[in-house]
Amino acid sequence: MTAHSIGRMALVPMLLLLPLAALAHGNDPSHDHGLLPGLLHPLGGLDHLLAMLTVGLWAALALPAGRRLMAPLLFVGGLLAGAVLARLGLLPLGGLLEPSLALSVLLLGALLAGGARVGAAAGLALAAAAGVLHGVAHGLEAAPGGGFMAYAIGFVAATAALHAVGLAAGAWLAHAHAAALRAAGLLVGLAGAALALGRF
Repeated sequence: MTAHSIGRMALVPMLLLLPLAALAHGNDPSHDHGLLPGLLHPLGGLDHLLAMLTVGLWAALALPAGRRLMAPLLFVGGLLAGAVLARLGLLPLGGLLEPSLALSVLLLGALLAGGARVGAAAGLALAAAAGVLHGVAHGLEAAPGGGFMAYAIGFVAATAALHAVGLAAGAWLAHAHAAALRAAGLLVGLAGAALALGRF
């Protein structure tokens, strides 16, 4: 199977989820819970979208083929941990959360721009830490009461779809167009900087 066909296959989950994105801000997710709000939450914010796509892009560019899933898995693990800790009130970030999310996008963009020159261990640690921060945001927007497990399944599924798109696009571009991937990292970093300036 070619990288191009893998890329087309990875777009399938996104094509199924993207029509739902138009509904992402139609209701306040803090007053809803369950699978659908979980699916929508990662699609409803530029910081989430950029972070999750960039993790997949970086993994495809900088990690050996057999280790590429490590970055998305660490991000998702951090995502779940952060969501649970936030729901339990054990990770109070308060007003620091939104600027921290923007900074995570900036750093992930820098990571992608650096490509393989950045050590794998540092990149994987950043992916895990970014996952925790984005998980805190997800956890804080979960409605009180029941439905958290369905909500978590939803945001994990949407995150995995975004990672898959990033991995597939990165694998397609890594060999012939690695410079384009690094340029994309610069753009992501600039977007993160702009988000951070608006949140401090």
